[in-house]
Amino acid sequence: MINLDGKVVFVTGASRGIGAVCVRSLLDVGASVAAHLGRSGQGGEALVEEFGADRIHLLSGDLAQEGEAVRLFQNAVAWQGRVDVLVNNAGIAPPVTMDDPLEAWSAVWKETLQVNLLSVADTCREAVQHFRGQGGGIIINIASRAAFRGDQPNAMHYAASKGGVIALTRSIARGFAHEGVLAYAVAPGWVRTEMAEAYLNEHAAELAQEFPLGDAAPPGDVAATVVFLASGLVRHMTGATLDINGASYVR
Repeated sequence: MINLDGKVVFVTGASRGIGAVCVRSLLDVGASVAAHLGRSGQGGEALVEEFGADRIHLLSGDLAQEGEAVRLFQNAVAWQGRVDVLVNNAGIAPPVTMDDPLEAWSAVWKETLQVNLLSVADTCREAVQHFRGQGGGIIINIASRAAFRGDQPNAMHYAASKGGVIALTRSIARGFAHEGVLAYAVAPGWVRTEMAEAYLNEHAAELAQEFPLGDAAPPGDVAATVVFLASGLVRHMTGATLDINGASYVR
């Protein structure tokens, strides 16, 4: 069994869905977790009661704001004096199409790129600089199947942002492995989270044809992959993207 005792992990977008399950899974294998819970900072109180304030630290912040990702990473480091693993999970996918007014189109693209790519780049930059001073570390970026196959016309901005995450991750892996920095991407397809539940249920019949395994992935599949990558057991996998889509899209 994987044991992350003594490791400090910073997870963004941890208030619900994939991020919340990742936090629970990391705590269960011994890690201490700085969990970013979005603007409100709400959602992790029960975990603090269960695991204690020395094992989980709650952070709030709006990643749509420039500079916020840097502040959050620095606060995560300040908690225990270091971070060993960064998990960039926070992401948004507000719909917009080419038929919408230009003002709306531009606003959604800017916000999505800020949260899904620019803030990810900022935390990665902070992490690389931090890891250099402690002999290395691990970056795990949650991307998407959409980075490779594209997405629907109302989600092109989301696909583009996740494509950027893949390129960023690979570049970090190539550029900083010699300094002990490992970087991986995880690319889920549909995941059965609270945010996706309504859509999955509404389109159950058509999506059933898309899923060879019969359903969207449970968030635990993503969390288990994050725990495995956080272990550092396969260092030479750095730069890889791990697909979690039930063979609905095979590269």
